[in-house]
Amino acid sequence: MAEDVAVPTGDARPGGSSSRAGRNLPLAIGVGLAMGAVILLALLTVRQTWILIVAVCAAIGIWEVFGALNRSAGIRLSRVPVLLGGQAMIWLSWPFGPEGILGALVVTVLGCFVWRMRLGAAGFVRDVGASMLVLVWIPMSMAFGAMLVVPADGTARVLTFLIIVICSDTGGYAAGVLFGKHPMAPKVSPKKSWEGLAGSMVLGATGASLCVALLLHGTWWYGLILGPVLVVTAVIGDLVESLVKRDLGIKDMGQTIPGHGGLMERLDSLVTSAPVAWILLFVFLPYAT
Repeated sequence: MAEDVAVPTGDARPGGSSSRAGRNLPLAIGVGLAMGAVILLALLTVRQTWILIVAVCAAIGIWEVFGALNRSAGIRLSRVPVLLGGQAMIWLSWPFGPEGILGALVVTVLGCFVWRMRLGAAGFVRDVGASMLVLVWIPMSMAFGAMLVVPADGTARVLTFLIIVICSDTGGYAAGVLFGKHPMAPKVSPKKSWEGLAGSMVLGATGASLCVALLLHGTWWYGLILGPVLVVTAVIGDLVESLVKRDLGIKDMGQTIPGHGGLMERLDSLVTSAPVAWILLFVFLPYAT
């Protein structure tokens, strides 16, 4: 989800509308706010609509990554099994929890093997391996994000998860632009800085503590654990997507969202943070099953 935190290297692009991260910042902010409004409306009306939103986003994300892998590397992927199995994992997480996710995962893995067999042995390991990567990376992880909404306080859990990741993004971007001088991972994402990571940690921990106390009515200092951990998973997600794009030699996974590129540009941090958010919130604030 996060844009690369910029290490200041010069002026913005001509025209004044692009940020130092290389995006049309006003358009990106506008689209982000519109997406946030749709999610907030869904959570405050029929909270289970969140599962539909997750399912749609997962399908788009899978399609984008599969397209990028096929166009850039010629990888022949098990599109149908992964798309159908991904939906099964997300929807089965609602009534059956982790058991539903695991069951759908096992069946989908077998489906990927059978689907790819029809094309012969050449490239079998590469193609099936890439399908498994996408399957675990996107729909399986997002299924845990869908489960956040299941308990009675599900709206608060989802909002806590989203707010922490947004705080991580915002704090990292602001601190990176204002103070960023020391690249954090120059071989992976040269625009990310240690100063940006510090900003993510501060704002992420602050946002988490406030959410735990005010939305979930828990002990505020849980946020001092939850926030930094989700900041780390969010940054890992951003770096993973950067590595995939760098390996494929592309700038964006797709062009789904104006001002952002592909939807995966917005999902990367959320995807890797969702399972950890579900686990930690369940540990700190368990609910009846």
